[in-house]
Formats: sequence, structure tokens, C-alpha cells
Amino acid sequence: MIVLKTGLHEECGVFGVYSPHTTDVAAMTYVALYALQHRGQESCGIVVNDRGVFSHHKDLGLVPEVFNRSQIEKLGQGNISIGHVRYSTTGKPSRSNAQPIVVRHVKGPMSIAHNGNLVNAHELRRKYELRGAIFHTTNDTEVISYAVTEQRLERSSIEEAVEYAMYDLKGAYSLVVMSPQKLIAARDPNGFRPLCMGRRKDGSIVFASETCALDSVEAEFERELDPGEIVIADSDGVRSVRTHCGQKPSLCVFEYVYFARPDSVINGCTVHDARIRAGKLLWKEHPVEADVVIGVPDSGLDAALGLSQASGIPYEVGFIKNRYVGRTFIQPNQKMRTDSVRIKLNVVKSVVAGKRVILVDDSIVRGTTCQRIVSLLREAGATEVHMRISCPPFTNPCHFGVDIDSKENLIACQMTIPEICEHIGADTLGYLSIEGVQSLATPDMTPQTGFCTACFTGNYPIEVPKEMPKDKFEKKIGE
Repeated sequence: MIVLKTGLHEECGVFGVYSPHTTDVAAMTYVALYALQHRGQESCGIVVNDRGVFSHHKDLGLVPEVFNRSQIEKLGQGNISIGHVRYSTTGKPSRSNAQPIVVRHVKGPMSIAHNGNLVNAHELRRKYELRGAIFHTTNDTEVISYAVTEQRLERSSIEEAVEYAMYDLKGAYSLVVMSPQKLIAARDPNGFRPLCMGRRKDGSIVFASETCALDSVEAEFERELDPGEIVIADSDGVRSVRTHCGQKPSLCVFEYVYFARPDSVINGCTVHDARIRAGKLLWKEHPVEADVVIGVPDSGLDAALGLSQASGIPYEVGFIKNRYVGRTFIQPNQKMRTDSVRIKLNVVKSVVAGKRVILVDDSIVRGTTCQRIVSLLREAGATEVHMRISCPPFTNPCHFGVDIDSKENLIACQMTIPEICEHIGADTLGYLSIEGVQSLATPDMTPQTGFCTACFTGNYPIEVPKEMPKDKFEKKIGE
């Protein structure tokens, strides 16, 4: 089956907890993964550490599909646990590629969960294979595990092994690493992906991709890990290794636009507030006469509200989303994808009939879904449809974990903005500017540095390969 993808896809979410006492860390991790489900709906897994004995379960599916009460109970109690929700950027959907991964080596067991994408994964994999390594998955995480275990043979501690392995890892990675006695969190030197730390009243230390996961387990947010920082939690407390800190941060700006949950806080800015600002900036850059503002669920809703607040044009709920329908990109042909859009979104006709509509969404990738949504509004009686997008046009592939893998799949690389407008059937089309998207995290809406905007500009913070095929490991295996 050929899988054609029409939109952006979430990345992954990681969670880890270290408790000073044996407790129900599996249940805690389950709840946290539920909160991070938006970051990956392909597979999930949990590993529990009970005094050095690792128990784990993972599979394809959503968190409540993979885990039930009996499976959580089988994992047992412990004092350390890590968990992961996945959407693949490297490696095909399969149970073997689900995370966390567990490895057993001469210094004892280790488990790793990873959010991001290495730009030198193929190079590292080849190096380890030539040394006799046998890979059981096709994801970057197993490459990272070999980098760490190789260093572990020469270093005095697991945190030192992670520290030295990071010299070989290039690209985006937010990690949680579990050894028999320690929980370690690490963030790449550019800080492409978010990673934060919190503390529960019982003394447990937790790490998560987003603050919404901390809230779900009643942990108080303490701080975000700095780019390049390694934080260790064990019986001696919490300490930090900052050898790799000091580079210019390059947080993926699309965390604010799309990936993160609206109630999460990143770099001191609530994602909801950032999206409200996106809508206000959209109105400032692309005003138009209209009767109603609506958003495409879910990530277009906050920006639509912001545009309404700035313009004074009423905001309404224009679409009802059926949350029991699979995502549109998994359908194997155009007709099935079109039918899925109609089933997934239904127009509230009384809101749009006979009205000039401003429609707000987070992005346009191929244009297929957007075209269908505009058509649904026309069928419901909208007299005009003015499309507004809360980010700039995608013109370059992402090498750091967002599934934008080829210029040939990006409509903005094939058409001008007026041509895209005509293609999707809108009356006008306006994208947020580069300066606008860099202003989302500041209350006064002034441009801010420290973001990666390479998918819009082509200016990558680090050197990237000229070509990175989506299924690079699978292609190699098939040769």
C-alpha cells in the first residue's frame, strides 16, 4: 500500500519519572503519555525499572489501545519509568520501531526514548555495522543506543557515556535514558525539540516533552532543560552536566504553530497565547472585509480567535470535528482521502451560509485537504472564502523531526501564492510572514531570534545532508 500524506504530522513525545520510593510509576507514565498523545498516534510504550529489573510493553496504536489495566499491573511497581508516543520520521510503522527501546550490555540494561531526528544517523549506523553491530529496528533511537553503549565501555558512569556520545550525534534529539539506578534527560545543543523538568510533592522528578504532561501527573514545573544540557536524577538528587551548552538555540518554531498542546508552556510562553498572537498578526498583515471568522480544528482555532479579536469580526465555530475518524493521510488513494475529510469535518451551515468567511488554518503542505475544506464551505453556502495561514509557506524539507521530507511534495515549491489560492478555490490567501512567526512568543509581538525557521527560509542552523530519503534505512536493507 502506498501511503500518501496530505498534511503535517506530529513528531514524538517522551516522559520519564524518578521516584525516591517504589511506587506505581507505570500508571503515572500512562497518564503522562495520554497527555502527550497529540505528539504521536502511531505507537507507544512504557518501561518500568524495579531495582534494576526492567519490564516493558509497547505496540502500535493509541495509548488506551496499547495499554489496559491488566497490562499496567503486569509492568508492576518501581522507582523509575520512561514512556514514549511515536510518529515515525525515521523508520517504518512497526512494533519493532516502537519506543522506548531496551538494550542489555555488559554494564547492565538501559532504555532510551527519543524525540527528534539525527542528520547523521545513516553514517553512524554504517560505522557501527562495520564494527559488528546488529540492528533490530530502523529508527534513530537504536543508533543513539549504540553511541551510548559504546561510550559506556570506556566511561565511569552512564551520564558520562551520554555526554561523550553527544559529540557524535548531529541533529535534533530530546532524550530520556534509564539505567538500573538513574534517570537521565538530555537535549541537543541546538534545542530543536522541547524538554522540561518538574517535581511532585512526593519528591519524584519528572521529565517531559511538554508541560501539559507535568500537569497530568500533578508535578510542579521547575524549568526547561537548556540546549545541550544533561540532567541526572538518582539517589543523590538532581545534578546537571553542561559540557554541550552554549550554542545558539534553534527551537522549532512550529512547536508554537502546531505541534504543542495549547495549554503547554514553552520558553515561558503559553502555546495558546502564541497562537492568539498569530491570528492578530495575520489580521495586521492580511486584512479583508468579512462577516465571520472560523478555524480549522484543532490547531487553527486559537489563531482564528486571535484574528477575530484583532479585527472585530465575530468568531464562530464553523466546523464540527468527528474525533473517532482516523487521520486523513493514512488513506491509500485520493478518493478515500477526500471522503475522510468529509467524514472528519462537517460544516455548521447556519454559521457560514450567505456569509463572507475568513478561514484560518496552521499550514498548507500539499493543498489537498485545504482544497476540500474550502469546497465544503462553498457547498454550505459561503459566498466568499478568505484563507489565512498562521505560518509562512513551506519551501524546504525539515531534517529535524517534522515530516516535511521533499520539495516535490510541497505545493509552495510548485506554485505561486496566487496560483495556490486559485488551486484551493479561495477568494484570497494570506500567509503569516517570517517576521510574524518569529514574533509569536513575545507579548509585544516583536521578532525574536532563537528559532529554527529552515522549512520556510532554507537557512539550516547546522549542516544537513543534501538528500535524506524518508525511509533511508529501509532502502539500504532492501539493496
